[in-house]
Amino acid sequence: MNELSLPRRLHDVPHRRLCLAADVEQYSRLDTRAQSAVQTDLVRMLDEAALLTGLDRAAWARQPQGDLEFAVLPEATEEASVLGPFVQHLAVRLRDRNTRLAVPRVRLRLAVDTGVVADAALGHAGPAPVAVARYVNAHQLRAVLAALTVADLAVIVSDRLYQDVVRSGGPGLDPAQYVRAHVQVKGFGGYGWIRVPGHTPDEVRSSMAEAPEPLPSPEGRAPSRTTLSQHVHQGAAVGGDVHGGLTVGLPLPLPLPLPPPPTGPAR
Repeated sequence: MNELSLPRRLHDVPHRRLCLAADVEQYSRLDTRAQSAVQTDLVRMLDEAALLTGLDRAAWARQPQGDLEFAVLPEATEEASVLGPFVQHLAVRLRDRNTRLAVPRVRLRLAVDTGVVADAALGHAGPAPVAVARYVNAHQLRAVLAALTVADLAVIVSDRLYQDVVRSGGPGLDPAQYVRAHVQVKGFGGYGWIRVPGHTPDEVRSSMAEAPEPLPSPEGRAPSRTTLSQHVHQGAAVGGDVHGGLTVGLPLPLPLPLPPPPTGPAR
């Protein structure tokens, strides 16, 4: 049989899935014992929030990374239940845990997006896993936790999810509670929407406005005035930013070079 006629294995076929990343703020400041306890508590709180929402955590494809858990949820997952009730239950679990004495406080950055995902040798590949990794490290998300010191959870959802799910409303979903942010991390550019449970949009907006822009990566190239490689697809800017001027219309013709001066003897 011709090898090209063989059907592709199911796990090689990309699917549109919901992706989620939960990252512990300032985890590296903890000692080894505290880090181990925080990891245990993070898994427990995610399990409890999922159980209370009616989500089957056993069906999540999870990639633990110490202070962060990345997960790809089953195709049948109701997106509104994750963005609404799951986030609410997680916020309550965090608050209850952090009221206990003699435990290090756990504060979370949570990012959610949906898109194409494929299984890969080291986990998952596709635009959605990359976007979630960038959203969860957005400097605006870190800034609101730094400014709103009593907050335990800061959530960012992609523009796609905000437009398709949040704006439709539902339990725990109020579009007015989200603040838009332009996220630029490691060559990724796109719009996300930030919400901090228990805090007003004005508080979130003020925290973002006070945050300094991150310094450019030393590994990046110097911007070119002629680089026009950015395009926007479903709310995400793909490619680099446009730097310098942009002329709309046909380019102006270059001036003709002047003739060289005469070299012979003057008469």
